Amino acid sequence: MTTNSTETKASAKSFIKIADDEKGYPLDQFCIPKHYEEDLERVLIPEGLINDRTERLARDIVETFGNEAIVVLCVLKGGYKFFTDLVDKIQVLNRNRGHSIQMAVDFIRLKSYMNESSTGKIEVIGGDNLENLKGKNVLIVEDIIDTGRTMQQLLELMSSVQPKSVKVASLLLKRTPLSVGYIPDYIGFEVPNLFLVGYALDYNEFFRDLSHICVINSNGKEKYSIQQ
Repeated sequence: MTTNSTETKASAKSFIKIADDEKGYPLDQFCIPKHYEEDLERVLIPEGLINDRTERLARDIVETFGNEAIVVLCVLKGGYKFFTDLVDKIQVLNRNRGHSIQMAVDFIRLKSYMNESSTGKIEVIGGDNLENLKGKNVLIVEDIIDTGRTMQQLLELMSSVQPKSVKVASLLLKRTPLSVGYIPDYIGFEVPNLFLVGYALDYNEFFRDLSHICVINSNGKEKYSIQQ
């Protein structure tokens, strides 16, 4: 469970909560790449459910910004799949609603993990000049908020370039005792304290080619670990 302060902040947010005892779905009920069949415990969130939830988040974002132009900033690499699907759904809404929001896109690449552990500091290893975001409405798109430290550091970096506004959309928010209490503006799913892979979430750069969000097993962790 999250801390009391986190639960209080999250109460105003809209998200799907996946319980700690959620059993998920057997692997043999889904199409899993052969090379990962022995490395996963179960499917936790099927791709179809992710797709539907992303569509609702897109609608919420369009309603929030109204006629304001936005820059959608993708946090690579893990966020690219959620980012692509979210932008596509906003574009569909732009074509089929009475009003639309103008979008530009930008990218930043960060690193804060090795194996299962956060390194404790954010490392910007790729991206355009963030000065281009000065005076603009920025929507940061992330795959997962874990402890929240990485996002807090990114928001501090963002504040230095003086955007007009900054909001954060994260597909997943993890319940972890290590959380600093940060809650994003848009949340797809609140998930248990498990190491999840798939839908572009990786374990040392593997599993990005897995369509569903799954729980990695001990065999997968051992097979794809980085030896130090």
